[in-house]
Amino acid sequence: MFYIHMLLLLAVIFTGIRFGGIAFGLLGGLGVSVLAFVFGIAPGSPPISVMLIILAVVAASATLEATGGLKLLVAYAEKLLRKHPNQIVFLGPFCTYLLTVLVGTGHSVYPLLPVIYDVSIKKGIRPERPMAMASVASQMGITASPIAAAAAVVMATAATNNLDISLIDVLLVTIPATMCGLLVGCTWSLFRGKDLDKDEAFIERCKDLEFKDALIEVQAEGQARIEDSKQAKTGLTVFLLGIATVVFVAMFGKPLDLLPKGVGMSVAIQFLMLAVGAVILLITKVEPKKIVHSNVFIAGMTAVIIIFGIAWMSDTIIEHHKSFLIDSISGIVSLHPWTFALAMFAVSVFLKSQAAVLTIMFPLGFSLGIPHEVLIGVIPACYAYFFFPFYPSDLAAITFDRSGTTSIGKYVLNHSFFIPGILGVSTATVVGYFISTVLMG
Repeated sequence: MFYIHMLLLLAVIFTGIRFGGIAFGLLGGLGVSVLAFVFGIAPGSPPISVMLIILAVVAASATLEATGGLKLLVAYAEKLLRKHPNQIVFLGPFCTYLLTVLVGTGHSVYPLLPVIYDVSIKKGIRPERPMAMASVASQMGITASPIAAAAAVVMATAATNNLDISLIDVLLVTIPATMCGLLVGCTWSLFRGKDLDKDEAFIERCKDLEFKDALIEVQAEGQARIEDSKQAKTGLTVFLLGIATVVFVAMFGKPLDLLPKGVGMSVAIQFLMLAVGAVILLITKVEPKKIVHSNVFIAGMTAVIIIFGIAWMSDTIIEHHKSFLIDSISGIVSLHPWTFALAMFAVSVFLKSQAAVLTIMFPLGFSLGIPHEVLIGVIPACYAYFFFPFYPSDLAAITFDRSGTTSIGKYVLNHSFFIPGILGVSTATVVGYFISTVLMG
């Protein structure tokens, strides 16, 4: 019956891929219904704590966007890129990575992609080099962000399993690990493909005058401008102070006895991030209607529904077959615990949400008896949806690169994001595993 239930889960995932977005969550709910009424399985537990943290973080980030603070942050990144165009292959991905770390979502990458393209093409640098890695880097930054949904999953799962794992314990692994992965990916990208003046296919396309004119056309709608907006500057200042507060409480909450007795860090993140949004709202007097119509809010609510449905269905199957799973794979995992990273990677190829992957896999890892330092070390492996080039940020990079160098290959898998993704994620996972198990274990 386990294999039948897994086929049902795969059917839900593949159907979700076809429709995209919120469909994963809705279909997950349908899957739980089928498991309950057709197979007579008691539904598992939906990841309530994870969803509440995501809601709180999204509310704060969406409030920031409503003030114009997110545009301001992007504008500062643009100013840096245009000031140092020769370093675009490193600075472009670094900026998208940093934006994700600060805001907690990879969707902040879109305004920067046309800027990266514009700077590259004007300097004669092959746009594929920074743009493909920039898309990958924007997703790698999720596990390094103190306010991203991925961190919420780890904290909530640790609390459920009565493990004393702090947010700082996680970030001390994921930040240096993903930074190493980012540097390796950027270094390889520096030499990828032919220079534009030696690329026969590009030179041939340039014979088309319409194509040549389009190359240097500045896509103004995609570029952010630094505006003298007091509301945006105030919103951004309060938001960054709020993130600093969360990190401070995570580091010194217990030593300084800052939190009431019985209040864990996962709960603290919830009320602290809601408070950040509230302070921004009160000081800037931003319209609440703008908050719920922001891109961050829409993307965040979509993520909550996805996790609600698909993680609930996965938990239902795992809980029902837990003894079978433990008997089947505990031997391999106990001998080679690092293989759990491969399992997470494989799940992420199809499930395009790092938080959803961790929500499904982390409880399973604890059930299998995998040491928590191993689980923390392999967290970067939860990002693998670059494997097929259909994630929105990848498609956006392809669209914005008017030179045509960032592309999907003839055989689908030979696309621009594959090797940077493999190099970045595998390096981050190996480094994370080493830091967590050797240096901190």
